[in-house]
Amino acid sequence: MLYAIISEDVENSLEKRIPVRPAHIERLELLRDAGRLVLAGPCPAIDSENPGDAGFTGSIVIAEFSNLEAAQSWANADPYLIGGAYASVTVKPFKKVLP
Repeated sequence: MLYAIISEDVENSLEKRIPVRPAHIERLELLRDAGRLVLAGPCPAIDSENPGDAGFTGSIVIAEFSNLEAAQSWANADPYLIGGAYASVTVKPFKKVLP
């Protein structure tokens, strides 16, 4: 089943994101390579694809997991959460309808 992982950043999270970004991306690439990643990306803090120093307000990941517990466990191990960039993470079942 698909799960949405919706993360909210702490204020001024950019300096906490940068050092752990490679580990964060590596985990997403593992999901992608296994054919389980639908989409993933950050939410810019301003109306721009490249927000620069404004940074990000959070991230969204939609991926396949065997159950809610597995999705929550994966989310809890995110380097951004462990590194203090995320203030909170919500995991919930997701039903893709379109496209």
